[in-house]
Amino acid sequence: MRLGDDLRVTLFGESHGTCVGALVEGIPPGTKIDLEALSEDLNLRKPGRKGVSPRSESDDCEILSGVYQGKATGWPIVLIARNSNARSSDYRFLPDHPRPGHADMVESIWSEGSFDPRGGGSQSARLTLGLVAAGSQVRAILNKSGWSCCAHLSRVGEISAKPLMQLDRVKSLEEGSVMAKLNCRDPEAAIQMLDFIDQTRKEGDSLGSVVELIIEGVPIGVGDPWFDGIEPSLSRGLMAIPGARAIEFSDGVRSSEMRGSESNDMWLPGEESPILEGAETGEADGALGGRSTGAPIRVLVHFKPPSSFPREQFTLHLPSNERKELRVGGRHDPVIGPRGAPVVEAVAMLVICDLGITGGHLES
Repeated sequence: MRLGDDLRVTLFGESHGTCVGALVEGIPPGTKIDLEALSEDLNLRKPGRKGVSPRSESDDCEILSGVYQGKATGWPIVLIARNSNARSSDYRFLPDHPRPGHADMVESIWSEGSFDPRGGGSQSARLTLGLVAAGSQVRAILNKSGWSCCAHLSRVGEISAKPLMQLDRVKSLEEGSVMAKLNCRDPEAAIQMLDFIDQTRKEGDSLGSVVELIIEGVPIGVGDPWFDGIEPSLSRGLMAIPGARAIEFSDGVRSSEMRGSESNDMWLPGEESPILEGAETGEADGALGGRSTGAPIRVLVHFKPPSSFPREQFTLHLPSNERKELRVGGRHDPVIGPRGAPVVEAVAMLVICDLGITGGHLES
């Protein structure tokens, strides 16, 4: 479970094990490590808020190595958060009755029965804590060069927020506000989304969602052609987030309905370097041929509805080899997007930082 080349992140732990965390390698020595920012970033994805999983975890993150006097030493950084609110009895139906939409069956067969079924084990979205913690460590590197990544909840069901380029992407969301609870930067849409989520939760069901990501400040030429390009690299990281089902860049799937005369972005003269038409609105291609164009990189990450919800489902019961009713208890998110947004942002920071370090575009 490793992401990156020069900047590498390895995830470890289980949902109901002792801890979850990340091993981060390749952060240049002298990089400032901001513990307050780390705490703030983790708070954006932690459970226990209205509209998300009621599992109550403090998510206090410990740094075990690689940092001295507030700066990275250049050696591997180990980050862990201990699990304190696991309720393994919620999963007593496993492994006999694998949940639909989850990895229970494939993990059981792959491991020949030697897997941890509690809360999804190492397949659990709980491990995204390590991604957010790791992403927080590279924010200072990006900030120094004027690069930034911002993600928020863009859609729940058919309720859509305004495009992120039309919203404030810098100001922190007010703690306790509906916007902060859902990680949505559109105040009107956030209220509608929360009402819809509450209604669906009461119906014992779950919802699909979309997270929008904007990457800004990256100059022309970052990235590589083909398989190590910006879009392939981002896609690899973002599609690994549990529940991700599709990735769109720029015009996305709408491109297949367009003519070339509509799709092409024209180069225009700029003050310091050429710019693309539509760059200011986020409509221009942020990457061409695997390399950045200088325009904002706009990404939509589509998440499926969470597969665990209280409503009855019928699926295979292994001991009897029959299709039987299953009601999944426990504490689960009714929608992925609110807690998925900080994970999308963290993955983007890690990927872009890795490409920047590899290409010599970033300073520590």
